[in-house]
Amino acid sequence: MDGQPMRFKAAFEVLPEFDVSGYESVKVEKPDTDLGDEEFNSELDHVLDGYATVEPVEEDRALADGDWAEIQFRGVIQPLAQTVTEEGVTAPATEPITGEDVLIEIGGKDTLAAFNEALRGAKVGQELTFEVEYPADFGQPQLAGQKVDYDVTVKAIKRKTFPERDEELAKQLGNYESWEDFEKQFRMSKQSRKRESLEMGARNKMLDEVIGRYHFPVPESFVQQQVDARLERGLRALAQQGMKSEDMRKLDFGRLRAAQRDEAEKEVRASLVLDRIADVEGVVVSEAEIDNELRLLSMQTREPLETLRERLKKDGGLERLREQLRRERTGMVLYGKLAS
Repeated sequence: MDGQPMRFKAAFEVLPEFDVSGYESVKVEKPDTDLGDEEFNSELDHVLDGYATVEPVEEDRALADGDWAEIQFRGVIQPLAQTVTEEGVTAPATEPITGEDVLIEIGGKDTLAAFNEALRGAKVGQELTFEVEYPADFGQPQLAGQKVDYDVTVKAIKRKTFPERDEELAKQLGNYESWEDFEKQFRMSKQSRKRESLEMGARNKMLDEVIGRYHFPVPESFVQQQVDARLERGLRALAQQGMKSEDMRKLDFGRLRAAQRDEAEKEVRASLVLDRIADVEGVVVSEAEIDNELRLLSMQTREPLETLRERLKKDGGLERLREQLRRERTGMVLYGKLAS
């Protein structure tokens, strides 16, 4: 009414109140990140395999360990289940597995024992029939845990010859002064990658346990913002893969948003917990670290550094970058403090 004070109600979402005490009791075991000689040699063999030459064995003899058998094969997967009908026992049909001019190392560490046993002692032209039972953790999912009946023909016996490990090969592999220089740099690289991979796994496990200790309502607006961010990243990836804009508009965004919600809520909860722990631990991100990250982004996107900086300032991206780096630093601080 005229002359009456205006009254209205407004609802605001605020950050939840929660206590992060107790995270110091979480313990995680540091993984063994040493690169053993066997592991190093395996990695080195993988590299050298690309420089090896394969030559046929001319002499008339049988396959032996160290040889490579060139085979032609046809495999039929044995059915895991059968159905009884009026016509009798039937099993679901599967497409046979076939291969031409396939090389298999006799006695090789990656060769299944059944192939070694069947091919060892065979000669060129010989036809073999045998069964292979694949382990449940076999690298090819369609064969894992399966039994396969194979018909194999030995087409040739071959020997693989590796190049001399010398200065010439080192220069082919990169800008190395000697073979010793290459081996040293290669070992350091593989050691670093192994350490980073294992420590990241241990750190993620630790963070899951830390964050899982705290239960509080997450503001819905924060969750929806994170859903937006996840969808934006997904659509950008689809665009990079060649999906057209008109095809993107046909996507069921309601279903896509619903599918992203649980992960988005977990990510928001993790961010809130890490921000609170960062306050307790006094974690800060320096301007030098921000500048370094901007330089990396500039090189990746090929956007001039100052243009990138100004754009991120305007759209809030610079502050989001600072928050992301602070959370990453907090995870590293916690790992250094809690891992043993």
